[in-house]
Amino acid sequence: MTLPLWPGEGTAPAGRAEPRRLSLVHLAGEIARSVAGIGRVAVEGEVHRPQVSKAGWTYFTLRDRAAQIAVICPARAARRCRAVSGERAVVVGRLSWDNNRGQLALEAEEVTPVGEGAVAAMIAETRQRLVADGLVGRPRRPLPLLPRVVGVLCGADAAVRKDIESVVAARFARYPLAFEETLVSGPGAAAAIVEALGRLVARPGVDVVILARGGGDATQLLPWSDEELCRAIAACPVPVVSAIGHEGDRPLCDEVADRRCGTPSIAAHVVVPDREELEGRLADLVREARRALLRTHQSSRDRLGRVVVQRALAAGLGRARAQCRLAADRLAWANPGPQVAERRRLLARCQWRAPLRARLAASHDRLDGLRRQAEALSPQQVLKRGFAVVRRQDGTVVRRPSQVQVGERLALALAEGSLSARVEEDR
Repeated sequence: MTLPLWPGEGTAPAGRAEPRRLSLVHLAGEIARSVAGIGRVAVEGEVHRPQVSKAGWTYFTLRDRAAQIAVICPARAARRCRAVSGERAVVVGRLSWDNNRGQLALEAEEVTPVGEGAVAAMIAETRQRLVADGLVGRPRRPLPLLPRVVGVLCGADAAVRKDIESVVAARFARYPLAFEETLVSGPGAAAAIVEALGRLVARPGVDVVILARGGGDATQLLPWSDEELCRAIAACPVPVVSAIGHEGDRPLCDEVADRRCGTPSIAAHVVVPDREELEGRLADLVREARRALLRTHQSSRDRLGRVVVQRALAAGLGRARAQCRLAADRLAWANPGPQVAERRRLLARCQWRAPLRARLAASHDRLDGLRRQAEALSPQQVLKRGFAVVRRQDGTVVRRPSQVQVGERLALALAEGSLSARVEEDR
């Protein structure tokens, strides 16, 4: 049975294929599946009317001369999404279909500016944030002298890997290396490098990591200035050596790494030890240890030769006797004989502590009596009974009337305070 395509019509117009009848939900589902099949894309265009929501999502339109598409950047990718109105950028992401709104959008993983000026501005902004968080200029970790495994993160470029392997072969043949190859330039490279770094440091035995890449312009080296990559390097559990580009290339990863080298070959020289040098140092240490052992042996022989055997034996015998006497005393105390045990029992029954308590009580009573007697004889106690001490101006104590003259001023010391008086008459 054929369903009508239009009301009142039973067949499709001649020359046209019969359309499939789909519900809106099925149509939206097919669109979503078709869009998902496109996969990850990198699209270049001009950023138009960027907006940031309260949740941290960024929305803008990426447009060119004859086309445009809506772009959404999730909050989790905000560090990699620089959306400046009017600036050309490359958007890396996947197409997504919104059933509710019936809209097609490009969900961005990263938004990278195009052009030297825009790239320089992006790097400067990233560096300011890294400086504010203390990652630029942080204390650098020392490189291990003899790492168990040297991890190397590089691209599929055979030249970089070959340079490192040739240096290692010359310095320490068959030294353990662990290579992790990944995308090192272009759209999506920053995220790929971060993931590769995580895989590399998770390998058993990796004690140091070399980030290696050949030279390039600012745009090609832009992934190595990615903020998330710089933070991953600073948080790396092992030291990281940056060897990106040539001597004049300075991406931001150079400023947060534990060591910066001009080329991958120089980095290999720094990280991989020289076998001949190590063997020479070990030989020197062995010789020094042998000389120290010989010096100690000779010194001991000289000291032994100066020892007077009889005197040493006598001194040792004396110490042994003293120790034996001490041990005998301790043994006798721990295991007393019948007489000593009886004396201990008598001493326990005599209550020898009682006389000591009586003597202490008598001494306390006697001391208390002397204290009361001293207080009674104290001049202060006499003054408290109403007496006063009369002194002349020169401090002499007045005991007789003949010592003063009429009109002379006197000082009277009382129990509390003092008074001043004048002699009116002599009786």
